[in-house]
Amino acid sequence: MKIHSKGKVILVGAGPGDPGLITLKAFNAIRQADVIIYDNLSNRNLLSGAKEGAEIIYAGKEAGRHTMRQDEINTLMIDKANAGLMVVRLKGGDPFIFGRGGEEAEELSKAGIEFEIIPGISSAIAVPAYAGIPLTHREYASTVTFITGHEDPKKDHSMISWHALVKSGGTLVFLMGVGRLKEICQRLMEEGMSPDTPAAVIEKGTLPEQRCIAGSLKDISKKAESSHIMPPAIIVIGDVVQLRDKIRWFEDRPLFGKTIVVTRPKDQIEELASPLEELGARCIRFPLIEIRPIDRWEGLDRIIRRIDRYNWIIFTSVNGVKIFFDRLYYNGFDIRELSDAKIAAIGPATAKGLRDVGIIADLIPSEHTAEGLLKEMESLDLKGLRVLLPRAKEAREILPLELVNMGAIVDEIPLYDTVMPHINEEEFQQILTSEKIDMIIFTSSSAVKNFFYLIGDNRDLIKGIHFACIGPICAESVHSFGIKVDLIPDRYSIPSLIESIIKFFKER
Repeated sequence: MKIHSKGKVILVGAGPGDPGLITLKAFNAIRQADVIIYDNLSNRNLLSGAKEGAEIIYAGKEAGRHTMRQDEINTLMIDKANAGLMVVRLKGGDPFIFGRGGEEAEELSKAGIEFEIIPGISSAIAVPAYAGIPLTHREYASTVTFITGHEDPKKDHSMISWHALVKSGGTLVFLMGVGRLKEICQRLMEEGMSPDTPAAVIEKGTLPEQRCIAGSLKDISKKAESSHIMPPAIIVIGDVVQLRDKIRWFEDRPLFGKTIVVTRPKDQIEELASPLEELGARCIRFPLIEIRPIDRWEGLDRIIRRIDRYNWIIFTSVNGVKIFFDRLYYNGFDIRELSDAKIAAIGPATAKGLRDVGIIADLIPSEHTAEGLLKEMESLDLKGLRVLLPRAKEAREILPLELVNMGAIVDEIPLYDTVMPHINEEEFQQILTSEKIDMIIFTSSSAVKNFFYLIGDNRDLIKGIHFACIGPICAESVHSFGIKVDLIPDRYSIPSLIESIIKFFKER
């Protein structure tokens, strides 16, 4: 393995905004970096892939406001590499498409620093695609030209040949030009381009907040101004723009434009947030509970060593399944030890967790609640049978009490507790006030309690927000705080919840 006395800098293209558009090579570089220096246009969600202890430095540059000057960024990269560190310079889009990557590579070369370039998907091609505008088309455009809308102000004269752009007859894509949109359109018309040439401006392309304003060269500037289009935005000029009405797709997804807060635990949040985002929603991930396994295992270990005495084992959550079987394996056993017991799962998600460890549940109630489970077990003769109930430390008492009433001998064993993660209350309330939130989703009563604890008496923070709950028990917790629940799916599962959310917003 080659050892470097100096570190290394990797200029990484982060893509246009949608974190799913980053390349595999770029993502691996982020995971390995000791230092990440990122720009304003890099999606901050990508930073979650950084290794523990990595130094994260914001070097964002926006119009009229620079956190760091370019020479300071250059010096920072060189200093960190000279300290023997692996540095990722994370840049929006592609480093070499109006991203000053070439200038940074020059400085690294001059300083004798080893460097690498990982290209990214440029916003110049991705943003029009997300707006339903193909940059080339056999019937409309055979060429495409990328132009900066913001040349270096220190230049003596412009390097853009406006006459040549008009004569090209192809698609024109301007980056960083929304502040000069009127001037750009005027200049093209002065050089002979028809005022009726189709044009579009796309703000925050590839993100859930994407907006696209279409018009013609003569009126697109006024339309963009009246719609308050702001950077970052891409300007597309050419006949291909008229295809948008036929092939737009991103903005036509069922949840496009909706902002939804997901409150599930951190390690379970993507199961809900990712599908919602695929459907067009913008998800704010704000875990309101944390699953914390119990500190002492003696009780569970004793039960596992005598697991063959139980006739039924009832699992009420995926968390319980995972922790129970992790401890089963830790004690040197496997699923064969459960061969004499019937297994019940309170719902399909818990049943899937069991299938993942090689067990098919004998009983899954049609109503995924403790009440539903008890109703289906009423027909069973449980007198004298031993039932094991591994579950949360704080749980509803109806299940063990009713099982005992049926004649069962019930052993409850706590596996985990649900606690509130460390949350900055000001940050939480700031999200509720600064974001236009359409819906907040709860999948547990504990998350509901923590939510209302955080907002306290500030009920104005949730005015106009819709609430969705995965099931009636969770909904009862919301009702106990005097708040209406707008949505409970017919089946208490994540897929049914998502379907119900789609239907809810479609009907509205």
